[in-house]
Amino acid sequence: MLENSFILARGIGPQRERSLWRSGYVTWDDFLNETQMRGVSEKRKSEMDAQLRDAAAHLRRKDSEYFAERVPNREKWRCLKELGSSVAYLDIETTGTSYWSPITVVGIFDGSRMHTLVRGQNLDSANLKAILNSASVLVTYNGASFDLPMIEHQFPGCVPKVPHVDLRHPLRRLGLVGGLKNVERELGIERDRRVEYMTGEDAVYLWKLWEKQGSRNALDLLAEYNSEDCRNLKALALYAYASLRKRTFDTAVQS
Repeated sequence: MLENSFILARGIGPQRERSLWRSGYVTWDDFLNETQMRGVSEKRKSEMDAQLRDAAAHLRRKDSEYFAERVPNREKWRCLKELGSSVAYLDIETTGTSYWSPITVVGIFDGSRMHTLVRGQNLDSANLKAILNSASVLVTYNGASFDLPMIEHQFPGCVPKVPHVDLRHPLRRLGLVGGLKNVERELGIERDRRVEYMTGEDAVYLWKLWEKQGSRNALDLLAEYNSEDCRNLKALALYAYASLRKRTFDTAVQS
């Protein structure tokens, strides 16, 4: 989808991009192979050619930071395919909602392996950086306003400057609103029965049981609850990408 994205070029918005698609300029190469274009001055064409060649060079190098800076937040979902070889699906647990509420668990699912970092055990800046530095894209649910700011506040410098897809927003565009678990139910995504009906309040309670009473069962259940959050983000991301590509790109090309 990135190679179809003209919004990376300065001055190109969603409407102009759709117009290019409908006119047959579906990929960057389609645009670059055209010597003259109606309604586009020679100077403007030359500027856009340079910008698209630059983007293509960065895409060949899988330079995530380049696209994090140039793809609008609303369209970050477009990065999920071409830059999706190393996605970090991330979710955190805390004791509260303020920046000073300690993070108790950070879960990171890389698509095949689950990493669980626990406060007082293996949750520290070194481990966070070691895992997140390999990520080409970050995926969260409501992470733009909660998870990532919390991590930045308590573990400064650990969040890499790569595209961040906060699924809450693209899924809202698809008519799916509410919390993560509500959206999962709407799409028929099931959780393990042990944590199916757990809430954030339950997660806080489980942490207190572990912290005050040393209940290993409580900690294991908390980790499982967090893992389900992370793993299900992958299915939601795949759904959001396919659905938004069809809505924005496929319909424009086929019209």
